[in-house]
Amino acid sequence: MTRTKHQQQSRRRRSDSEAAIRPRGDNSQIEIASMEFARKVNRDAVLRLIRSMQPIARVDLARASGLQNSTVSSLVEQLLSEGWIREGEILRTARGRRPTQISLNDRLSMLVADVHPGRARFGVVDLNGQVLSCSEVAMPLDVEEGVQKLGLAMLQMRATYADRQFEGAGVCIPGRVDVERGRLMVAPNLRWRDFDIREALAKTLGMPVEMENDANACLLSELWFGHLDGVRNAVLLAISEGLGASLLAEGRLISGRNGMAGELGHVCIDPEGPLCNCGRRGCWEVFASSRAALHHYTQLTPEPNTPISYEALCRLASTGDDAAHEAICRQGTAIGSGLRMVTAALEPEVILFVGEIAYAWEIVAPIIERECRASMLAGQPPRIACAGDTNKAHILGAAAVVLQRHSGYFSSAGPSARKAELQRPA
Repeated sequence: MTRTKHQQQSRRRRSDSEAAIRPRGDNSQIEIASMEFARKVNRDAVLRLIRSMQPIARVDLARASGLQNSTVSSLVEQLLSEGWIREGEILRTARGRRPTQISLNDRLSMLVADVHPGRARFGVVDLNGQVLSCSEVAMPLDVEEGVQKLGLAMLQMRATYADRQFEGAGVCIPGRVDVERGRLMVAPNLRWRDFDIREALAKTLGMPVEMENDANACLLSELWFGHLDGVRNAVLLAISEGLGASLLAEGRLISGRNGMAGELGHVCIDPEGPLCNCGRRGCWEVFASSRAALHHYTQLTPEPNTPISYEALCRLASTGDDAAHEAICRQGTAIGSGLRMVTAALEPEVILFVGEIAYAWEIVAPIIERECRASMLAGQPPRIACAGDTNKAHILGAAAVVLQRHSGYFSSAGPSARKAELQRPA
């Protein structure tokens, strides 16, 4: 192929990627909308590349994206004006113009909170996923009192970072959230009822607040920070006092009609099983959660024991306590056998685990992998992995919710279409 012909084809490809769709007939409004859509998609792609390749010069960004230099320059100026990126050092070159390096704006931060029954962790996270500060506050049973207490604690932490720009606050909850209204729909383990958490926190903090189910938040974190690059089918299981799931299918985060998709923990696997906090018997989470392992431990020990945390149970198991080890093994078996419905229904490439289960990962990982292999209908089992530090995963998840809603990173629909964002290609 001649150089001229190659250049012509390259220009055509670039023009096609940037052009608006032009249907026949009177289509002025459609064309404008299509041009806006193309720009948003390109902006999203450029932001992804900056995140993954930073620091990077504009010329290298154009080369990596396949977009024209003028298009990349325009999008970079837009992202600079929005505060998502910043220009840094100037590269020294042998000749010609000296390019400026572009990175994510690490001065941009989010206030975040991870709520659990009886406690909440909160902190400050920057755009690169660095946890700048983290603390914990006890949470009362009353939702209004608890939200006020959490808001005041977050406000005090924000005051210690007066030199930073805050994009907003993110909260992840062990329950399902009406994303459009920002209200908690159902959270059996939290025992909080219908209350406008988002509005109450926003009033205290004086900034926009975004709220999401903890499993969805953690999966958004994995996508934002690049740990799932190239993966189009994945399931993330958040296992602590309960069991929640987030679903990535063919590159789409699935929320369902009312945001309830992913409540795999409340799928019944034994109608005669123990009573679940949702009011039904034999749900997967009553066998596979941290509470299940703690219940097993009390059954296996002859003498009454002082209640302990799941983290303490894992420490006992690692120091040779046979009852603690057996309790965690039973939990691992229940998790692994329950994966049959996950692999049969969704056939993911990867199944990620977050939450307190990370404390027991060395014990449960081989058990879960064994049970998963044994339950496959056909084909190779998915890759099983722990998504990292127990507490950090949820804190980063809360930050990713803000980034998703405000940056348009996972959607070209923009922040006004919050509910639809969870259904667009990642």
